[in-house]
Amino acid sequence: MVLSNSGAMPAEAASILTIDPPAQAHVMAARVGPNTLSPALSMQFPETDITALAPDGRGIATINGKTVHVHGALPGERVRIRYTRRSRELDEARVEELLSASPARIAPRCAHFGTCSGCSLQHLPPEAQIEAKQKVLADSFAAAGRLAPARWLAPLQDLAWGYRRKGRLSVKWVEKKGRVLVGFREVDTRFVADLAACPTLLPQVGERIGDLAELVASLDAKREIPQIEIAAGDDLAALTFRHLVPLTAADRSALAGFGQAHGLAIMLQPGGPDTLEPLWPEEVPLSFRLPEHDVEIAFRPLDFVQVNAGLNRRMIMQALELLDVQPGDRVLDLFCGLGNFTLPLARRAAHVTGVEGEPTLVARARENATRNGIANAEFFAADLAVDQRDTPWAGARYDKLLLDPPRSGAAAVLEYLPRAGTDRIVYVSCHPASLARDASILVERHGFRLDAAGVMDMFPHTGHVESIALFCR
Repeated sequence: MVLSNSGAMPAEAASILTIDPPAQAHVMAARVGPNTLSPALSMQFPETDITALAPDGRGIATINGKTVHVHGALPGERVRIRYTRRSRELDEARVEELLSASPARIAPRCAHFGTCSGCSLQHLPPEAQIEAKQKVLADSFAAAGRLAPARWLAPLQDLAWGYRRKGRLSVKWVEKKGRVLVGFREVDTRFVADLAACPTLLPQVGERIGDLAELVASLDAKREIPQIEIAAGDDLAALTFRHLVPLTAADRSALAGFGQAHGLAIMLQPGGPDTLEPLWPEEVPLSFRLPEHDVEIAFRPLDFVQVNAGLNRRMIMQALELLDVQPGDRVLDLFCGLGNFTLPLARRAAHVTGVEGEPTLVARARENATRNGIANAEFFAADLAVDQRDTPWAGARYDKLLLDPPRSGAAAVLEYLPRAGTDRIVYVSCHPASLARDASILVERHGFRLDAAGVMDMFPHTGHVESIALFCR
């Protein structure tokens, strides 16, 4: 879908087509009058009203009693749609023609919006995006057990553009076009979006997507490079080139030269994560600072770090304030990763225990504790999807608990934690439905109340909903 970039759309803007050129010509030729199609095409491209916004940012319509999720549509709009997928429970479609626009609709900033799957909400202003995300969270709580927080936290927001410090770009040599495409997947995920730039990525990378495509096209191995991974610290950004065949000396020289010219570290990955090799410079010192806590966290290009650096700092501060950590507290941080929360917590608490399923991240967390002179934090590697109740760390006493699980949530952990004595829990979530399910477990089985909750815009312009909740005995 490509929408006009001429500014906000008036409600009468009824002919903004969002279709492929061949289909556009077909529809235009079939028109009988303004916004009118022949009967056959009216069935092929039905008109419908959008009544709500789905959790992933698509519009919701009902046609012949069946729910349809419509990519690119907003509540209050009337659209003509094209079906893209049909199933027994739910149909999916995209906007073929916008017949009546929502007053909230704005022109998307990115020329690739609607084709690239990286963003789905650029046609909504940031304040409306965050309202929609808060509604998703509220609806999730209500659906899970008629829950609602005693108070809603003010939404956390930071930069809306140029914020992504982590990402994975797909790369595809297209023989018929005789060139390389570099970008995120299209809405139709079979294809790679042909990007020239990406305004959500850090500018030093986002403004060079076209340059990257030209670079890969110049390589002998252009057919054998499927992806480029982006990772940026505060002082340096690194590009990791996945390659399926050994690179020639000429290719290695071209990649290193690109890095030198643009101030980007270049890494090579011929196999799994353990095959990562720095090409230029010899050392790639990635790290980010949390100055409010006198902490600096080092990481490697393939490690998980929060995508949005500014929002991450705000999130950590809010989590610590909600936990109300006191100097004598013992705190348990589950799904701790590199120590993103653990190390700031250790600056306030008597002792912090971090537990993470990935052993390499645990090793890095220990290294980060040492480099920051933190001696009151310990780390354990443990699969938190498996019952760990018999481990020494699970049997210890904790005053406070912080949870930051993956999309699947923390239901397995809540079978044996929290123990008696833990009176305060902060839950950081990347999936509202799993948070709501786990909130119901904490309230109904563990005797907690949902004191506060709110959303955090970790991924502006996407339907991704990051949230935080406080539970107290």
